[in-house]
Amino acid sequence: MGAQIVPQEGDLVLLGGVLWDGASDASRPNPGILIRNGTILTVGRVDAAGSGADVMSLGDDAFIMPGLFDLHAHYAVDLFAEGRVDEYTVNPVLFLANGVTSTFPAGEVDPDEARTGRMRVASGEIPGPRIYSSGPYWGSARRGWSHAAMTPDSIRKEATYWALNGVRGFKAKGIRPEQLEVLVEVGHEHGITVTGHLDSGVRNSVNPRDAILMGIDRIEHFMGGDAFPSTQSAYASLEAFDLDDATTLARLEAQTSFFVQQGAYFDATLTAYGYYAGKEPQVYDYWQDERGFLTPYARAQVEARLPRDPLEQFERIYHMKRRTIKLFFDAGGGDNISLGTDHPSWGEWWSGFGVHRELHAFVLAGIPNASALRFGTINSARAFGVDARLGTVEAGKYADLLIVRGDPLTTITDTRNAIHVIRSGRLYDPDALFDSVLGKMGPKNEAEADWWKGNLRLGR
Repeated sequence: MGAQIVPQEGDLVLLGGVLWDGASDASRPNPGILIRNGTILTVGRVDAAGSGADVMSLGDDAFIMPGLFDLHAHYAVDLFAEGRVDEYTVNPVLFLANGVTSTFPAGEVDPDEARTGRMRVASGEIPGPRIYSSGPYWGSARRGWSHAAMTPDSIRKEATYWALNGVRGFKAKGIRPEQLEVLVEVGHEHGITVTGHLDSGVRNSVNPRDAILMGIDRIEHFMGGDAFPSTQSAYASLEAFDLDDATTLARLEAQTSFFVQQGAYFDATLTAYGYYAGKEPQVYDYWQDERGFLTPYARAQVEARLPRDPLEQFERIYHMKRRTIKLFFDAGGGDNISLGTDHPSWGEWWSGFGVHRELHAFVLAGIPNASALRFGTINSARAFGVDARLGTVEAGKYADLLIVRGDPLTTITDTRNAIHVIRSGRLYDPDALFDSVLGKMGPKNEAEADWWKGNLRLGR
């Protein structure tokens, strides 16, 4: 055994409570956690008496876990039904207050605004999570995208530009096979992961099966494979699945095995479709007044368009996705599931709260609580290639922690009960974070409204 590390002035020591380190199914009494300069130095007995370290003594009902990681964390909002804009003043605070310490936007509507927002967080101007830049969408989801112009050579040149300018992951949506193949090549040349909102292969789209063969790192929404024939869209196939049909089951199980064999991750985004559907009450409830973060003017504009009519197709997809993710898990894919919320908000719910709804939906699907929590911590860190420093509570990892009241291993909704958030070793009070952005989302009056209309401001 090495010499015991002695706390010193400026360190943070956590004593008491229970610890779930993210590596096992069970929690244990917290043996002590010593944090210095944003890094966990030791998890074990810590004698901080007379050291000058800041000591936090936690109660028996305090549950310590790794900070949550949202791999499809939209900062986009559309408060007027006139096009999305990226918002980096309130959203970062809401993510952090909810214990989400790492985010990947999975496609930026306005990369310049997103860069400014990341700089504001990085400089300490506003509190927020780690924000791993995704840059613009790759495919027809990007404003002005032309398949004819975006040849493989064009993709290579532009992707290299973004890679050299700090993008940490590429997001494909509405991309063609020859374009995706080059995007993956460039990403991997620069140590950048690639994810995709793909389809079935219909109309020259890309089936996830083929994307995995190209080396893509993550697949969003639809697991793909032979259960998603290229004769119709992935949406049409998914909503019509007969999971009592032996052929369909065999195809889905075979695709799960393919994910595992190839080391690809599946970001199921279970709740993304429910926002547009019947909004199952136990998942889409409120534990905060989320609309209270809107300015009074913006709140009036949003509430004038509520309630939204549910989409029947998305209602079917929401429930089918719950069943298929359980099938994916049961077929051996548990270590290949990551967590992404994918909710560009229209003001009724905010993306920062979505991670708790996603965890709840996993458990309602039949996923064990510990496995669901791993989806949102170590699995997502591995899927993004940052698990050497994030995703578990271990010596040598960055001190990104969520401390809640309760026991999420027993009651998954206890992840909502944040009492402390630690990001890079800095301690935050979630209630104070929430209070700091009450009434600040959106324009204050009609004169400010145009900035929030993406179709107008961004020329869509």
